Amino acid sequence: MNTPTTLLSRARRGLVFTVASGMLLLASTAPALALIEYTDTQRETMVDMIDQLEERHYAKLRYDDELSSQHLDNYIDSLDSGRMFFTASDLAEFESYRMQMDDDLHKGRLDAGFNIFNRFQQRLVERLESVVDTLPEAIAAMDFSVEEDYLLDAEDRPWATDQAELDDRWRRHLKNQVLSLRMSEKPQDEIAETLSKRYKNQLKRVQQYNSQDVFQIYANALTELYDPHTNYLSPRRSENFNINMSLSLEGIGAVLQLEDEYTKVVRLVPAGPADKQGELKPSDRIVGVAQGDDEEFEDVIGWRLDEVVELIRGPKGSTVRLQVMPGKAAKTGERKVVTIVRNKVKLEEQAAQKKVLEIPNGDKMMKVGVIDIPAFYIDFDAMRRGEKDYKSTTRDVKVLLDELQNEDQVDGVVIDLRNNGGGSLQEANELTGLFIEYGPTVQIRHSSRRVWRDGKRLRGPYYDGPLVVLINRLSASASEIFAGAIQDYQRGLIVGDRSFGKGTVQTLIPLPEGQLKLTESKFYRISGDSTQHRGVVPDVTFPALYDHEEIGESALDHALNWDKINPVRHRRYQDINDLLPEVTRLFQERSGNNPEYIFLEDQVDLAEESREIKYLPLNEEARRALADEQDSKALAIENKRRAALGEELLTSLDEDQEVTDAEDVADGDEAENDDSTGEGESLASEEEEVPDVLLTEAGNILVDTLLLREQRFAAHTPGGEKAVTE
Repeated sequence: MNTPTTLLSRARRGLVFTVASGMLLLASTAPALALIEYTDTQRETMVDMIDQLEERHYAKLRYDDELSSQHLDNYIDSLDSGRMFFTASDLAEFESYRMQMDDDLHKGRLDAGFNIFNRFQQRLVERLESVVDTLPEAIAAMDFSVEEDYLLDAEDRPWATDQAELDDRWRRHLKNQVLSLRMSEKPQDEIAETLSKRYKNQLKRVQQYNSQDVFQIYANALTELYDPHTNYLSPRRSENFNINMSLSLEGIGAVLQLEDEYTKVVRLVPAGPADKQGELKPSDRIVGVAQGDDEEFEDVIGWRLDEVVELIRGPKGSTVRLQVMPGKAAKTGERKVVTIVRNKVKLEEQAAQKKVLEIPNGDKMMKVGVIDIPAFYIDFDAMRRGEKDYKSTTRDVKVLLDELQNEDQVDGVVIDLRNNGGGSLQEANELTGLFIEYGPTVQIRHSSRRVWRDGKRLRGPYYDGPLVVLINRLSASASEIFAGAIQDYQRGLIVGDRSFGKGTVQTLIPLPEGQLKLTESKFYRISGDSTQHRGVVPDVTFPALYDHEEIGESALDHALNWDKINPVRHRRYQDINDLLPEVTRLFQERSGNNPEYIFLEDQVDLAEESREIKYLPLNEEARRALADEQDSKALAIENKRRAALGEELLTSLDEDQEVTDAEDVADGDEAENDDSTGEGESLASEEEEVPDVLLTEAGNILVDTLLLREQRFAAHTPGGEKAVTE
C-alpha cells in the first residue's frame, strides 16, 4: 500500500504495472521479448505535447533539467510503485537520463522512456513466469505461525540492494495475498488456482504491451508534473474518455481509476444504476467482475483500466456482479458482492428534488424545505432547438422553491449539494442568481492571466428567506462555485465537510496521436479566493465521512496551489459571521447529545485509527486477532448507539448484517415493483425512512439561525446593507 497522495496520483494512469504476488525469481527459459520501439508519429506527438504544455498550461512550467529530473523519478515510480522489480543497481544505470530527457524529448527522442520500460517488462515477465511455475509449492511451504509482518506503505521501502532482498519482499507479498484469501474464507484448495489464474492473466497482458501503452505512461509521467488533471490520452483512452463523458452511456454509472493493481471507485454518477443500488461506495476497490446472476467471477486485480471498464460496461437491462473490497472495510481482505442492473443515466433522473423536514422548536414544529441537487445539468440540445421547457438545474430549483414557499409554507430552505460533482458552469451561475438580487458569481483566470467574471447581470427577484447549503468532500467544481458565492455574499450558512477543491478548467487539444487534456484556467471566488486545493471551508463543520488523505484535490500529487486574486466589489446580505459563535455553540451542544451523530464521529475515529496501521502481521493468529479487535471496536460503537436509542444490543456484527440484508431485499423488491409500474419513485421513499442525521442537523442549524436573527431584530433596529470589498 502507498500513501493516499501517491495512490490517487497514480490512479490517473492508463495501465497497472505492480503485481500482487510474491515468489523467488527463477531463471527464465522463455524466449526474450521483442523490444518495444517508438514510432515517428509518437516523436511528433511528444514534441507537440511539450509545446502545448509550455505555452498553454496554467502553471507556466518549462520542461527543463529540474522537470526532467522529476520526470525520471515519476516515470520509474509509475512502472514500479511497489519497488518490487528494479534494484538499486538499475536505478544507478537510469541516472544517466536524469538531466538528458528534456533535451531529448524536445527533439522527439524517446529512447530513455522506452529503454527503461523494456528493462521493466523483462523483469516483470521473469517474475510472473516464476510465480506461475512454482506457486503451488510456494503456498504449501508457507508457515503462518512465524512472527513476521508485511509493510503496507511501499513508499517507506528503499530500493532493494540486491536480488536476495527483492526475493524476500516478494515472498512476504505473496504470503500476505494468501493470508488475505484465507481470511476471506477462501477454501485452501482453491487459493493456488485463484492466484495462478490471476498471474497467468497478468502475464498475458504484459506480453501484449505495445508502443502506445509505453508512450502513454511515459507522457503521463510528465503531464502529471504540471497538475493531476492534465493527461495524455492515447487513441484508445480518448475513446473511453468520450464515452464516460456521455450521460447516455449504458453501464453502472461509476467513475473508476487505478490504484496500483486495483480498480478503485472514485465517485458515482448521481441517479445512475450504482448510485440507486446503494451498496457501491467511493474508495471501494473492484477485484472481480461477473456477468449475469450465475457466471463465474473474473479476477481483475492487475488488469488495465480500459479492460475492466469493458467488462463492467454492458447493455441496458443486463446484470453485472462486482466483487468489492470496501474502502472502509473493518478488516483487511474483507469482500462483498454487489449486484447491479445496467441502465442508462437519464437527465430527468438527475433532476433536483424536494422534501420537507419538520424540526421541533419547543412546542412548535418548524418546517424546513430541502432541495437535493445531484448535479448541475442542462439539456443543451433542447435549449439550442429553442424549446421553452428544456430541463436545467436552475429551472427545476425555481419551481421547487416556489412550491416550498407557496404550498408547503416552509420557514427556510436547505440546498443539499452532497456528492454533487459539478457539471454546467452556466447553471452554477444561474442557480446563484435565484438567491441574490444581482452581482458576480465567479472569476475565471486564463493561463494568459486575463480574468473575466460571470454572474447575474440584471436585477431580478430572488429567494430572500433563510438559507443553508450542505456540502461534503465529494461536492466539487460547480458545487464549489455556488457554495463559495453564497458564503461570500453571506447569503446563507455553509455546513458539512470541506469540499473537494477542484478549481481548474481543462480543455482537450488534438495531437498527431491521441489528445492532451490540459488545465488552461482556474476558478476564483468573488472574494478573490481560489476554490482550488482548499475547497470551500464550511461555516459549521460536520464529521468527515470521506478520508481527506484519500479523496479530494489536496490528496493528489502536483495539485495546483491555493492562491488569491483581486476581489470583486459585492454585497453582504446578512451578518452571518456575527451569528456563527452562538450557532456553533448550539450545534455542538445538540450534536454532543445525539446518538446518531456521535455514532458518525465514532466511525470516523475508528477509520482514522485503522489508517494508522503500518504493518500487517503475517502470523495468522495475530492477523485474526487484529481483525477481531477491529470488529469488537465496530460492535462497541454500534451497541453504544443502540443503548442510547433504547434498542436491543447485538452480540456480533453478523447479526446486524443479517437484519440489514433482510431489509435490503425487501426494499429492493419494493423499488423494482415501483419501477415496473412506471411511477418512478426510485429509492426515494425508502431513503426517507432512514434518518439522515447530517441533513437533519443542517435543518436544525437553519432554525437556530432564523430564531437568533428574529431575537436580534426584536432587540435592535436592523442595520442597512452595504457594499464591501474584502
